[in-house]
Formats: sequence, structure tokens, C-alpha cells
Amino acid sequence: MNWTPLLIWVVVVGALFFFFWQKGYIDRLAKYVGETREEMKKCQWPTREELWQSTVLIFLIIGFLGLFTLVADFVILGAVRVLMAVGA
Repeated sequence: MNWTPLLIWVVVVGALFFFFWQKGYIDRLAKYVGETREEMKKCQWPTREELWQSTVLIFLIIGFLGLFTLVADFVILGAVRVLMAVGA
């Protein structure tokens, strides 16, 4: 097996990690992740019932919007056909 490509990738990734570590990016990323986790603990997550109700509501709204689009398309198509027949 040829280990050269793997060795090259290990060196490149190691060099990038060292560069980011020297610039302080790794510490900032760790701090950001820690602060984000703390903020997420403060969030009030919906209950299973609230989540179910929201999901059903979203599906109903999507269905009504789809139906509205379908009806509007047929009405506009009919109007265009009438106008094309009158103009011909």
C-alpha cells in the first residue's frame, strides 16, 4: 500500500491545526461552543404535545397554500385562454 498520500494529508492537517492553534482560533472555537451550550440550556424547549401541534399546523398551512396555488393557477390559466380566444 502506498502511504504517501495519507502522510501528506496528515502533515497538511497537522500544519493547519498548529497554525490555527498558534493564532488562537482553537481557543476561540472552544469558547464559542461552550457559550453556545450554556445558552442552549437556558432555552425553553417545547413539550411533545406543543411540537406535535406545531407540526400539524405547519402541514395544514402547507396544504392550504398548495391548494390556493393550484386554484389560482387554474383561474389564471382559464382567464388567459379566454383572452387568447377573444384576441384570435
